[in-house]
Amino acid sequence: MARKKELLPKVLETGANELEIIDFRMYEVLPDGSLYEWILGVNVAKVKEVIMKPNNIVKSPGMPPELEGIAKIRDEIVPIMNLAKWMKIKEPPNAGKYVIVMEFLRETVGVIVHNATRIRRIKWSDIKKPPKSIYERLGGKVIGVITIEDDKLLLLLDFEGILDELGMIKIFGIDELSRFHETKESYTILILDDSSVARRIIRQILEKEGHKVIEAESGIDGLKILEELLQKAKATGKDITDYIQCVISDIEMPGMDGLTFTKKVKEHPELSKLPVIINTSLSDASNVTKAKMVGADAHLVKFDAKDLIALLNKTVKERKKEWQKNKEKDQEQKQESEKKDKEKVK
Repeated sequence: MARKKELLPKVLETGANELEIIDFRMYEVLPDGSLYEWILGVNVAKVKEVIMKPNNIVKSPGMPPELEGIAKIRDEIVPIMNLAKWMKIKEPPNAGKYVIVMEFLRETVGVIVHNATRIRRIKWSDIKKPPKSIYERLGGKVIGVITIEDDKLLLLLDFEGILDELGMIKIFGIDELSRFHETKESYTILILDDSSVARRIIRQILEKEGHKVIEAESGIDGLKILEELLQKAKATGKDITDYIQCVISDIEMPGMDGLTFTKKVKEHPELSKLPVIINTSLSDASNVTKAKMVGADAHLVKFDAKDLIALLNKTVKERKKEWQKNKEKDQEQKQESEKKDKEKVK
């Protein structure tokens, strides 16, 4: 029986630093014959539905072994990934077979799992860095871990990284960048993303256009960097916009998500002038609405190089006009104040 996205719990309050995840399980037969239960999770926002494994999966020549094949699901041809094969675990013969159908990075993909148990509501601050042994065991494709009941660990998988490893991530328009703009300006841009794959791709796009990139893995790290730049600007008698011109942030990040980060930036009296672009793997229209609600200047779905650069240029140019007007206004006020001081002396 399908578990449709519209039947899942409602989206949480924007900027509440919370998310809902689907708790699913994988079972591994260990060398001694015992059974180990992997407790895993994925953001509900990425999930279209959970279904029984379809019988119409077709394997195409040249597919990596981790791909079970393709299947027609609700009139859409969907690649189906076998998570057990990617994890390199020995499956028990009686393991259940479900498919979590996800939509992100402009693609729909199905992931075969053994069981999908429940939906959990958690705080991003509850997500911690994974132990080194687990991180390495799963090839670095773990966003973080959450302690649940009985002190068990739930692992949030980095599906962006997994798909990139399987050669399934598409970067649109990157070969057109050199021909796309007649004139170029160089900006310093802070990018926030917990996925090293996403940071690498975005950095590649931006640096190809001549921009300087500063990286952070979470909203907490991003705020710290901005505060440091703000203090540096004050110490040198400059404006924060002399050191950084734009922020590009993911939504899904441990510690502090991108929506909460954006809300804090836009509520800050001195940082609010910085443009923030939400760049996420989630293409759902509700994410555009949530981004606007927290004050984001723009929203973009990963990874379209041409769209990213066009949106970056448009957003920064609009803000630079405001910065210039404010600087001129401040200068006029300063001159007026100096004039009044001189008149008082006379």
